[in-house]
Amino acid sequence: MSAPQKPQAGPDGGAPAAGVPERPLPVPDAATAPYWEAARAHRLVMPKCVDCGAFHFYPRTLCPHCSSARLEWTACSGRGEVYSFTVVHRAPSPAFAADVPYVVATVKLAEGPHLMTRITGCAPEAVRIGMAVRVAFIEASAEITLPVFAPAEEA
Repeated sequence: MSAPQKPQAGPDGGAPAAGVPERPLPVPDAATAPYWEAARAHRLVMPKCVDCGAFHFYPRTLCPHCSSARLEWTACSGRGEVYSFTVVHRAPSPAFAADVPYVVATVKLAEGPHLMTRITGCAPEAVRIGMAVRVAFIEASAEITLPVFAPAEEA
């Protein structure tokens, strides 16, 4: 990914607070554009190998399971479970100060891949390893929608 892009919205999709620094956002490139285009449409997609059938994430040109170059972007269920997490109590920059405490987690998708994300829709102390979660989306700017996860019954 290239240099961060400036957001046009706060973490909840609303306008950023006055005087709060803007957050860095991902900048799609050729390898990740299908992921970000699907997220804008509130869909979660991952590369899937045509030859061995395995999903993988992060996007790359060869399947990490069998080395095939025959990959297709395929819709995922959006279901998963919390594999690991931490509660952030000290913001990494002033742009995130209004959010603390918040949860950063690794979610194991039902399809297999793990991805780093945020857990929303519940108090940080309610998050548990193994907790069932479902994808939700936050529109961070006109161009970027971020997949996040919430408890399965809340998403």
